[in-house]
Amino acid sequence: MELLTRPLGISGLRITQVGFGAWAIGGGGWSYGWGSQDDTDSVAAIKHAVASGINWVDTAAIYGLGHSEEVVGRALREIPAAERPYVFTKGGQIADRSRPFEEAQHNLRPESIRKEVEASLRRLGVDRIDLYQFHWPDRSNRPSR
Repeated sequence: MELLTRPLGISGLRITQVGFGAWAIGGGGWSYGWGSQDDTDSVAAIKHAVASGINWVDTAAIYGLGHSEEVVGRALREIPAAERPYVFTKGGQIADRSRPFEEAQHNLRPESIRKEVEASLRRLGVDRIDLYQFHWPDRSNRPSR
């Protein structure tokens, strides 16, 4: 069975109507965690979703304070290159790792986003992110330039 796809804006990407959301696989130990998760099961779930036709995975740097991106990266390494899904991730929320249950700061300044993108690329083990999204608006009402 082939899943229906739709264009992603004017990007040229055609994505399945359903993707794999990786919030929960970030695990527990942070303010919005879903509790402990087994990374091997999470990798298997991503691989099963891709084998079932899903062609994109959505994660974020804040999920598990980077752990979700690491698990997604592990799954990507176990999927043949020709079958790998698009990788979508989000930034703009900066957590204090020493206080993981406190609200993350919202920061859309270019220098912060640049650092976040570089860290996400490392955790994911990819050369590019197919869609990079801002997780939440910057609440400071200052221009982001």
